Amino acid sequence: MTQQAGLHAADSALDAAEAASPVEAVETVTRELGRALGATKVSFLIADLSGRALVRLAHIELSTPDGTGLRVPARPEERRVLKESATVLPFDGGPAEQTIRIQQVQVVGPEPTRAASDGGGQWLVLAPVTERGEAIGVLELTVPARPDAADLTEIARLANVLAFVVIANRRHTDLYEWGQRTRPLSLSAEIQHRLLPGPQTCEAGSFTLAGWLEPAADIAGDTFDFNLARNVLHLSLTDAMGHGVAAALTATLCVGSLRNARNAGASLLEQVTSANQALVDHAAATGLDDFVTGLIGRVDLRTGSAELVNAGHVAPYLVRESRPVPLSLSVHLPLGLFGDTTYRASRVDLQPGDRLVLVTDGMVERNAVGLDLAAAIIETRALHPREAVRELADRVLEETGNKLSDDATILCLDWHGGHGRDRNSQHGADPERVSAPLA
Repeated sequence: MTQQAGLHAADSALDAAEAASPVEAVETVTRELGRALGATKVSFLIADLSGRALVRLAHIELSTPDGTGLRVPARPEERRVLKESATVLPFDGGPAEQTIRIQQVQVVGPEPTRAASDGGGQWLVLAPVTERGEAIGVLELTVPARPDAADLTEIARLANVLAFVVIANRRHTDLYEWGQRTRPLSLSAEIQHRLLPGPQTCEAGSFTLAGWLEPAADIAGDTFDFNLARNVLHLSLTDAMGHGVAAALTATLCVGSLRNARNAGASLLEQVTSANQALVDHAAATGLDDFVTGLIGRVDLRTGSAELVNAGHVAPYLVRESRPVPLSLSVHLPLGLFGDTTYRASRVDLQPGDRLVLVTDGMVERNAVGLDLAAAIIETRALHPREAVRELADRVLEETGNKLSDDATILCLDWHGGHGRDRNSQHGADPERVSAPLA
């Protein structure tokens, strides 16, 4: 495929997205891309909310022409609601997981044992669907011949176009999120999920950031947040007291207050003071003793100077020259205890190559006492923050036997410096920041 043909395919895909309803847009665009690339089969695999699988979404006809029975019974790994189908494809170290991990198109040759009449002789192509390092999913194509280098470049480019189509259309429908939910969410988990930022990964010229929340069975009020201004990165990681809906509502009040003050142009300390007062006022009105621990900060992207307020929280780790060091910050009372609490920020001057890791106490809970968190942070140092936070969550799950008594949340920031320069982006990801391939 020539570049001109690729541009024409992108134009056709975007026209198709605008013509279709939000529910059908991604499927329509995927089909348009498949036609342009000469694919015999094409599908979009969306990243599962667990971060450990992909999900194939499909629209199926459930009834036979006479209106009786199911045309095809659902498979054990498939969920159906009306005519919508979602099939989970767990990561297994294969080409799909490799596509996400290294952010490169993967090509799988034909299976020699399969006859041509059974789909043999076909090549499988998997392209990452990514935007600013956020792995949205994978474009899966079956083509009759091995693509050449030019074809692979255009496939990667069109997969990046698909990322923007997904982002634009999932705002209008729950279909894509329904597909991503491989486990049901309780009401408290639903509230908690809505508090998280839309993307959980962000690549910019001067930094790479990713967050992850591994919920306990009884939601415990963890949240993380980040927001990028022109020259400042705002970030927070908070843990509301208690469990269930009550903790989720307290977390909502805290995060909402921080965002409200930030949007009003408040300074870091004004944001923290505002959130503290909002929680104090709410406790007085309800008679509840709710409070929130947290780390709230901002990074001056021009200098790398980070200001952090520690409100009764676990100390963050700074990794510099392969040594993880818990930062000695001034520790203040949790938010929501006393209205006259005075908060001060501690300053950390980041250097290019630094990694800053913020965690909640679920990462060091009593059930996870055997986890050497500092060692785990070092062992995951070479991973992109996107994979590092999930690997750290996997470590604590393994240590607790998948029975977390508290939410485990991680926010990981890699500082590169050089604010103002363009990011080296190839189809949604920086190829110099990706994780190493799986063995």
